[in-house]
Amino acid sequence: MMKIYTKTGDQGETSLLGGVRVTKDCITLQVVGEVDELNSTIGEVVAHLWGDEPAEFLQKIQRDLFKVGAELASIQTQFHSKVEKVGDLEIEELESNIDSLSEQLPELKNFILPGGSVSGAVLHQARAVCRRSERALVTLGKEKEVRPELYKYLNRLSDYLFTAARWVNWSAGSEEIKV
Repeated sequence: MMKIYTKTGDQGETSLLGGVRVTKDCITLQVVGEVDELNSTIGEVVAHLWGDEPAEFLQKIQRDLFKVGAELASIQTQFHSKVEKVGDLEIEELESNIDSLSEQLPELKNFILPGGSVSGAVLHQARAVCRRSERALVTLGKEKEVRPELYKYLNRLSDYLFTAARWVNWSAGSEEIKV
């Protein structure tokens, strides 16, 4: 049986993809951690929505976030060119889904409070985590070269999560509460 613990991080260090050792508080790992939290939050939404319309696309997003995490964890390594990356296709998919959901929703004329149904509330939480991930990525981009597609992807993902939250709440009959 393979044990889950390796003890290699007991001194506050860990390895990036490819074996480069870094401290656990380095900006690269902070961004990877933010993306991991975002992925976990989306997983919570999927658990609530299982079988509902956006659940399958949300799982695709989770897979894409693994690609984002792998790319970030490989930025300083020779494996960077070998990891699968998100790009224009994934950004266009987000935009297409935003447009599709938006067509069904009433026009938004006010700011709204995050909440509504449980799924809608967790989607709003995922949007906030996505924005935090995006801010951490900007900080990383000041130290390391980050592909522009990563910025675009997280920015568009937060828009998708907001729209999906509205759509889920609208589908559930939950009223949007204006600020």
